[in-house]
Formats: sequence, C-alpha cells, structure tokens
Amino acid sequence: MNYLAIDASTEACSVALQVNDNIYSRYDLCPQSHSLQLLPMVDAVLNEANITLSQCDGLIFGRGPGSFTGVRIGVGVAQGLAFAADLPVVGVSSLQAMAQLAFMRCKKTQVLALIDARMNEVYNGYFVLDENNIMQEQLLADKKGEAVTAPELVNNRLVDSVITPVYGVGTGWDAYQAQLSSFKSNQGSPEILFPSAEAMLDIGEAAFIKGEGVTAEYAQPVYVRDTVSWKKLPGR
Repeated sequence: MNYLAIDASTEACSVALQVNDNIYSRYDLCPQSHSLQLLPMVDAVLNEANITLSQCDGLIFGRGPGSFTGVRIGVGVAQGLAFAADLPVVGVSSLQAMAQLAFMRCKKTQVLALIDARMNEVYNGYFVLDENNIMQEQLLADKKGEAVTAPELVNNRLVDSVITPVYGVGTGWDAYQAQLSSFKSNQGSPEILFPSAEAMLDIGEAAFIKGEGVTAEYAQPVYVRDTVSWKKLPGR
C-alpha cells in the first residue's frame, strides 16, 4: 500500500511517502515557513518514488496539538491534496508521533510526550506500545488522555498511573526543566524534540487497516487547548 504523510504541527516540517516497503522522506526545522515547504516536499518524495499522488491509497496528516498556525496549515494542505486525488485521510496526534519515533529509534515502550504550549502550559500525553508495535495513548489519573496543563500540574496527572521517571520526548521538557526534570529518565535535552511524518506512517497505516479513514472534508485539527493566545487590553 502507498501512503503519504505530512506534518506541520510544530517548528519541524516533514513529509514521508511509503511505497510498498520503501520510505521516502523530507524533514526540515523551519519555523514560519511551513506553507512554503510542504508542497515542494510532497513533490520531491513523489518524484523520487516515481509515482503520482493519485497512486497513493491514503493520506496521513499531523492533526496536532502544536502550533495553531502550523496545525491549520498541515490540515489545509492535507485536505487540498486529498480532495484533488480523491484520497481518504487519517489524522495522527503529534504527541503520539513523537512517542512512536522513540520506539522506532530507541526501542522505548513507555513514553511521556510534552510539547511547549506557550502561555506557561504544556501539551502532554502518555503512550504505551501495543501488540502491533503502535504507541497508544493512555488515560491518566484525571481520566483523560492528551491534555494541556501547567507544567507543575503534570505530576497530578501521573499519580497512580505512571511509574516515574519515564522516557521523555518533546520540547516541553527543556522549556520547563525546573518543574519537570525529575519525571524524565533520559538525561539532558530529549533526543526527540519534534514529531516526524515518517513516524506517522505506521500509526496511520494501522488506522486505515481498522477502517478509520475518512473523506477530506472530515479532516479536523486537534488543538487540545480550546482557546487561542490573546493579549489582554487595558481595562478588560
């Protein structure tokens, strides 16, 4: 099966194409230029694999959480491509993608993923490897999966749910070292700071096999935070 994956949910921008057993990918750390990078990256991997978009069986996109602008760019591009080629789509969590990358690169089977959400908060989620080698989201002490919280409240979510320290990925660990470093088993800055489209391929393929693909109009972002950043005006 041929699958195209794209992600623009964080400072990193990436595209990956699976054609049978071959993977073609592009990755760039390029804040502020995702809208310029994504389509050329897609063209590059399709040309390298010598196939057209219409020869893909599905499109996988990074649904968030992450940068509000980046997530919207990724979803918008995914919808445009999927509409053009009549492809089903599957959204993949950026937190889950980082956890999957930790398994792919480091063989970690339990991962706590944190992304700096600004506004003194972190997007956070805990993932455990399942029998199909896919990192799956786990409910924590508050009976929720992915969430956005103040860094000092992450411990409240972990109580009685996670044996710490646990392997950490994502930018949240560096942004809030004082509050979070004691929960992380790996020392220093995490090796994995951002999601990648390549890690989304396995997750997305598993979702397609389960019949979870939808048409392009149903491709939706997942912000986790339900309010956007804003500056309070004087007197308000």
